[in-house]
Amino acid sequence: MKNLPLDGIKVVDLSAALTGPFCTQLLADFGAEVLKIEPPGKGDMLRAFGPPYLKGESPYFLLTNRNKRGITLDITKEKGREILIRLAKDADVFIENYRPGVKKKLKIDYDTLKEINPRLIYCSISGFGQTGPYAERAGFDPIAQGMSGIASITGWKHTGPVRVGVAIGDSLGGIFATYGILMAIIERERSGQGQRVETSLLEGLISVLGFQAAKYFATGERPEPLGNDHGMVSPYGTFKTQDSFINIAAGNQGMWERLAEALGLKHLIQDERFRTVPDRVTNRSELGKLLEEKLAKKTTKEWGEILNEVGVANGPILHIDEVFQDPQVLHQEMLLEMDHPTIGKIKNLGFPAKLSRTPATVRRPPPLLGQHTEELLKELGYGPQEIETLRKEKII
Repeated sequence: MKNLPLDGIKVVDLSAALTGPFCTQLLADFGAEVLKIEPPGKGDMLRAFGPPYLKGESPYFLLTNRNKRGITLDITKEKGREILIRLAKDADVFIENYRPGVKKKLKIDYDTLKEINPRLIYCSISGFGQTGPYAERAGFDPIAQGMSGIASITGWKHTGPVRVGVAIGDSLGGIFATYGILMAIIERERSGQGQRVETSLLEGLISVLGFQAAKYFATGERPEPLGNDHGMVSPYGTFKTQDSFINIAAGNQGMWERLAEALGLKHLIQDERFRTVPDRVTNRSELGKLLEEKLAKKTTKEWGEILNEVGVANGPILHIDEVFQDPQVLHQEMLLEMDHPTIGKIKNLGFPAKLSRTPATVRRPPPLLGQHTEELLKELGYGPQEIETLRKEKII
């Protein structure tokens, strides 16, 4: 096997749920050695999320924990904390999602661990940040979606606020945590020093407010939900066809003109209501009705072929089962299969970042609860009798 970009990087992963585990899976996919630490008996809270379950395992847990070794450890007990400290002594990265007060109480905060390992990159993920008035508040994805403004601009005026259909705040938090960790690793090559990396669900979501924030900054006016339309471009949204729906994004003047010609609406190009981008945004509703009158005459597939031929960005609205049958998705290997020790073959999401010489690989399935506990303790120098004692004392 070729060397991977993060070979030799040891990650102690104390995080649970989605954000932290997603971050460490991104690192693990590219070669980092990730040691996933879970409480004995119950494990990561995500193991309980369901139904459905696959032979007792949560598919949600399986989605974000491949390429890791798993150890159970009660870090609230002194012997458990001692083992954690030994794992952290030569680690490159330590990641956790405790509230600030909890990690200080457990004596596993950054200031404590950097005295033991000055090169340690310590990543904290939270709902709202490590300091400030909300620092000690519990935070989950829908809470952050609401407080970031994302929910207020999703949906339509008549629906009220709508949550994005996946845990987008958790996923963004994991991506930004990975980004911060990689920056710290690069900087450490120059300074030789570790540092603290912090991110939160709230900050990640605010950072992608995009054109809605831009509109607010420019006008001081509160953005409102626009459904599937774009606030600053038109036509750019979802339209009804003969049999279903189609997304059309006429992202520039040339594309708009090609769209109008393809739909037999060439006369609209010089119509004063639709001549420029601002004109079309102002008269979006009228334009949408005219487009849908034409789009209703053919199927989504037929329109897709016509619009692709003339270079107008478009696409169908696929259901999840259809996504994983789509030829482009399969070509890009965004559906993976791996062998799991108790389930057998399981499906998983592919690698969204492709590297030509050192691509991501699947090397391990998600660990069973405590699967590698003895293996890791032996690597630390613990003997069979010591391990048995730790088990009896419910440290592991």
